[in-house]
Amino acid sequence: MSDLNKAMLIGNVGKDPETFTTEGGLQITRFTLATNAVWQGSNGEKKERTAWHTIVAFSKLAEVIQKYVKKGKKIYVEGEINYRMVGDGVDKKYFTEINLKEFSFLDSKRQEGESFP
Repeated sequence: MSDLNKAMLIGNVGKDPETFTTEGGLQITRFTLATNAVWQGSNGEKKERTAWHTIVAFSKLAEVIQKYVKKGKKIYVEGEINYRMVGDGVDKKYFTEINLKEFSFLDSKRQEGESFP
């Protein structure tokens, strides 16, 4: 039996996806997703917290994301949590990303001229 590494998020796209192609020809698309939590504080005031997630799609899924996902859209994403490090020594930077496996649009209606297979 394999271990489980799965993230499921519902949120709003923070900016239009950015796509690039590696030297090996792999297409990669990244975008941010904002998830919000709202609760009532101890003295009755409304509290809110926004968490930002970096979503990464590869190959054909990267092409679909680039074409159809736009800033402000509410979507469901499902994928694997990935941790990576760039650089070394004091220049090390750590990143947490969701490698996208599936997604769905959750907006109730489409914008004029928008289509999706």
